[in-house]
Amino acid sequence: MDIATIKQRQQAAWASGDYAAIGSRGLLTAELLCEAVDLRAGERVLDVACGHGNAALAAARRFCQVTGIDYVPTLLERARQRAQAEGLEVTIQEGDAEALPFADGSFDVVLSTCGAMFAPDQERTAAELLRVCRPGGRIGMVNWVPDGYIGELFRTIGRYLPPPPGLRPPVEWGSEERLRELFGPEVTITAPRRTFRWRWPSPEHQAEFFATYYGPTNRTLAALGADRAAELKADMTKVAASFNISDDDTLVLRQEYLEIVVHKPATP
Repeated sequence: MDIATIKQRQQAAWASGDYAAIGSRGLLTAELLCEAVDLRAGERVLDVACGHGNAALAAARRFCQVTGIDYVPTLLERARQRAQAEGLEVTIQEGDAEALPFADGSFDVVLSTCGAMFAPDQERTAAELLRVCRPGGRIGMVNWVPDGYIGELFRTIGRYLPPPPGLRPPVEWGSEERLRELFGPEVTITAPRRTFRWRWPSPEHQAEFFATYYGPTNRTLAALGADRAAELKADMTKVAASFNISDDDTLVLRQEYLEIVVHKPATP
């Protein structure tokens, strides 16, 4: 694989649309993750692939010393704006999940909510998360599961615009077996499957919203001709509807994910 080219394309995809419009509707997972890793005031926390700052701000609300890092400048600016609006102290900087610009053991807790899982080199990303976490520290992640809505959405997108050969699906990070491969036998992992309900006016509204604001779908639709784009959007509506648990005309989309806590051993 040409990782550099893949990363450039991913960067462009996440910069398209407006991921903040999507991410702001998933705040709950970041707040719950901060509780799952049992954050304590004063701890040094890194939010990797922080986007517009959900987990970073959740940690800052708990009086931690927080740094957020991402490779999409427009999302970082949104994170800074949110921190300022809430009066929270957060250091926000540009950087790559596969090459974190910090010394070994710099953080007590490393977080990532639906972010680091999209880095193309999964092994290198996991190694970086472990490296910057101090001995005895914790890594907390929210990762979409392979058989959930996001997994099915990406499989649908792949039928229209296949991913690069050899690129492992991001939703593999939502498999406990894959997590153990990535982080190795030395760590302790808990990864309960969680569900939250994403509420929308209708499946059609949700598909249109994702077409406009979610980078991967926005970018794919732009690369297709009008007819194929219309077909993909219709399929996106069907995918959303297939996860609907509403008993009325609205969409209550069942979103499932792993809430992961990795305990790094205190001694090698």
